[in-house]
Formats: sequence, C-alpha cells, structure tokens
Amino acid sequence: QVQLVESGGGLVRAGGSLTLSCAASGTIVGITVMGWYRQVPGEQRELVATITTGGTTTYGNGGSIRGRFTIARAGDNAKNTVYLQMNSLKPEDTAVYYCNYRRLGGAPSYWGQGTQVTVSS
Repeated sequence: QVQLVESGGGLVRAGGSLTLSCAASGTIVGITVMGWYRQVPGEQRELVATITTGGTTTYGNGGSIRGRFTIARAGDNAKNTVYLQMNSLKPEDTAVYYCNYRRLGGAPSYWGQGTQVTVSS
C-alpha cells in the first residue's frame, strides 16, 4: 500500500506563490504518473497537472493553469516525489489540492488526503 504525504498548502494573497509537495511512501512498478487535482465544494475534482516518470507533462484547462503553474518530479529511479510550483495565484485557485500517484493506464491509483490552498483577494 502506497501512502502519499502532501505539504505546502496555506493562505496567500492574490499574486503570491506557493509550492506544494507530495512524497510517496512506496513505489509503483512501471511507468507511472504523478499529479495534482483540485476540488471546490460542490464541484467535480479537476485536473491541475500531471507528470510521467519520463517527464511528460499535462496541464489542466481551468484558470489559465499553464503558464502560472509548473509541475516537477524528483527522487530516486522511481521519482516518487512531485512538486507543484504555483505563481501569480488568483482567488479562483482556492481549492483543496489532491496528489495522485498511479501506474500509466490507471491502476493501481493512490490519493493523498488533500491540502487546502486559499488565495485572498
């Protein structure tokens, strides 16, 4: 069983920056994807960004994420730590951000407990 430990959320003013981190306690064999999703109460969880073992990135479409957020991955050969650098934050970025770690293709898939990001205007 893999556990994900997230950190880095908090309260920041609009225009500020935050860096989220997520470390996996174990590894998934094979090509994997690590990423961040976010959810606002009453809405569906949406993609923020993902990155594969090989470094291929995908960014979500909401709120002009690309250009403001950068995802990166680090660690040993498994590269099971993921970061999300968030710049020029907007109030609409306020959400609970969840880390995900899965094998490319879907299963197994693990989720973190979520970290709150609040951007004040």
